[in-house]
Amino acid sequence: QRFLAVGTHIVNRPTAKFDLTLDVAETENGLEGVLEYNRDLFDAVTVARFGEHLDRMLEGIAAAPDTPLADLPWLSEAERHHLLREEAVASASSEATLHGLFAAEARERPDAPALTCGAATLTYGELRARAARLARFLRGLGVGPEDRVALCLERSADLVVAILGVLGAGAAYLPIDPAYPEDRKAFLLEDSGAAVLVAHGEALGGQRPAGLRTVLLDDPATAAAITAEPSEPLADAGNAGGAGPDNLAYVIYTSGSTGRPKGVLIPHRNAVRLFTATAPWFGFGPRDVWTLFHSSAFDFSVWEIWGALLHGGRLVVVPYETSRSPAAFREMLAREGVTVLSQTPSAFLQLVRLEAERAEPAAPLSLEWVIFGGEALEPARLAPWVERHGGRPRLVNMYGITETTVHVTWRPIEAADLAGPQRSPIGGAIPDLTLRLLEPFERGLGPVPAGVSGEIHVGGAGLARGYLGRSALTAERFVPDPFGTVPGARLYRSGDLARRRGGETEYLGRVDHQVKIRGFRIELGEIESEIGRHPQVRQTVVRVEGEGERRRLVAYVVPAGGARPEPADLRGQLARRLPEYMIPAAWVLVPSLPLTANGKIDHKALQSLGQAAQAVAAGAYQAPQSALEQVVAEVWQGVLGVPRVGVRDNFFDLGGHSLLLVQVQSRLEERLGREVSMTDLLSNASVEALARFLAGGDDGAEGPGESRTVSAGVAGAAGGAEPKARLLHLRRAGRSNSPEELEPS
Repeated sequence: QRFLAVGTHIVNRPTAKFDLTLDVAETENGLEGVLEYNRDLFDAVTVARFGEHLDRMLEGIAAAPDTPLADLPWLSEAERHHLLREEAVASASSEATLHGLFAAEARERPDAPALTCGAATLTYGELRARAARLARFLRGLGVGPEDRVALCLERSADLVVAILGVLGAGAAYLPIDPAYPEDRKAFLLEDSGAAVLVAHGEALGGQRPAGLRTVLLDDPATAAAITAEPSEPLADAGNAGGAGPDNLAYVIYTSGSTGRPKGVLIPHRNAVRLFTATAPWFGFGPRDVWTLFHSSAFDFSVWEIWGALLHGGRLVVVPYETSRSPAAFREMLAREGVTVLSQTPSAFLQLVRLEAERAEPAAPLSLEWVIFGGEALEPARLAPWVERHGGRPRLVNMYGITETTVHVTWRPIEAADLAGPQRSPIGGAIPDLTLRLLEPFERGLGPVPAGVSGEIHVGGAGLARGYLGRSALTAERFVPDPFGTVPGARLYRSGDLARRRGGETEYLGRVDHQVKIRGFRIELGEIESEIGRHPQVRQTVVRVEGEGERRRLVAYVVPAGGARPEPADLRGQLARRLPEYMIPAAWVLVPSLPLTANGKIDHKALQSLGQAAQAVAAGAYQAPQSALEQVVAEVWQGVLGVPRVGVRDNFFDLGGHSLLLVQVQSRLEERLGREVSMTDLLSNASVEALARFLAGGDDGAEGPGESRTVSAGVAGAAGGAEPKARLLHLRRAGRSNSPEELEPS
């Protein structure tokens, strides 16, 4: 076996024939390679690294020609050491708990405002007393350390009191969003082994789960019993049965690929160190005002609640309706003097758009920090906000995972990011965490070179215990750290891809069947599993299609036998078991799933089938007739980015979702010159239904011979009128209630 002496040279020339060319020639010394590259696409450092990696692989081939290509060496020992040099800084040992730190703040500042919900504000002392009473009541029910107490409560003062009360009793809280379907609520209660359920009666729909002790906070007898408890916290009275830092603090369920959501187990120590490790960056304190914007079932709420209450700040509860109205939310931010705002990029871009569309100056904001997380951030889309607000507030991107306690990295967004290419920079790890980009687990978890995508693996103090009752899945996702210096250290396999470029870490997307839409982490397999339960479904594939805010779930379904399942039936089945954000926006029935030559699903062919199905559906188009129908259709068309909207089209069938509905709300209000509530939009999802409602024809109060005149300011209506200057009078004819009969008077 002759040794191949390798020398690689990089030549810069005025022009390049191709983007990247490698010319190899055999010389008396072995092989000599010349790399020619396009300077618009590559820099010299990257191309030099290509050459070095090629050198290393060719040397590996010469040394061991039978080695599989995937196992050949890429990296020198020096480069490997450089890539693995990042080590987590040992977190400061703390014996504190979340509720213990809150109690300390309350003792120091009992009269300071702690929680605002609507017009009411609780001081730290009042919040501490209410939580203590509930903690004692729960302890009387036998609740203690490692027990799970389910909370099915809307964002409210009661929710925050309940979280503090559960922790004060020594237990862990399990948040269940009241908007979840009943089947999903039932699964979470059963799978978690919850000891007690704390809820509002309305959230349970009048039904109490059988065999589970339920505490209804809005039941007068229960409320009186809780109020009768002493207001001194258990921790202050010799809390023998209380929780310690290594006891469970909360369990949050994430989507599961097998159709079973999985509960992530987070102890107190994890959440406490999140704030101590990031304190030097933010310096949060008593002057800060935070928002509880997110559902308690989304771990962003952990950052929001404890970011306020562990630092003596004030937490402002954002009602669901307000969270879905950018105008109302911005008004709240200004009115409450909010200084720290946590947002998914999708939600924040609604504020960016609102400000960009407003001509008049708005009330000044007090924001000092806007912290992004939950989904990929494209900094360039923040340019309009920065142009208006300058360097305040500071914008920070924090990549994170529920299994690693909310946040993993920190990356301030700078002015240069706004003009750069579309990418999602996530920065470096929080000091007590490590972030490694590694090859797939099956290939030995080797580090990938700079510029090459690798799976994000996270180690350090933030790692969860694992998954509740899922030891096999825990072992699969939480693996031994082969590079760690601490015995027994683990890495969490995130399933996310990233690469390092020029010292920067860029998020690239998912490596598996999991996606993120509007900040929610979704296992497509869970949706496919639920669709497959339908007796008329033989096979199904769920994909994500579209870009930006128009990203949506599309389900491709192969019917079983001769019967064709109706999309409405499929959607209804899922609505009983899955949250709204996991229900596909579009359904395509196909005779079979197209396959590639390798026997895998041909996703390009699937998308072509979907486009063809849309074209067929467009053939059944029925044009809007009345002026109001025309306005609604035009607004939907602009928001959804579709070529046309028919009178019987359903907003959600066209790919709409709650964030896009926010845009519909603001545009309709501008066109009509009147308020339109989010509830009304959700209740009238077709063009004809919404137009009928806006015309005042939804109540059916008129008799066959009656008529009613309703005025609605329609901007830009027929006749070339100035926006909001002409009143279009609509008269309902007595002979029919159909929208086609609504005519200008």
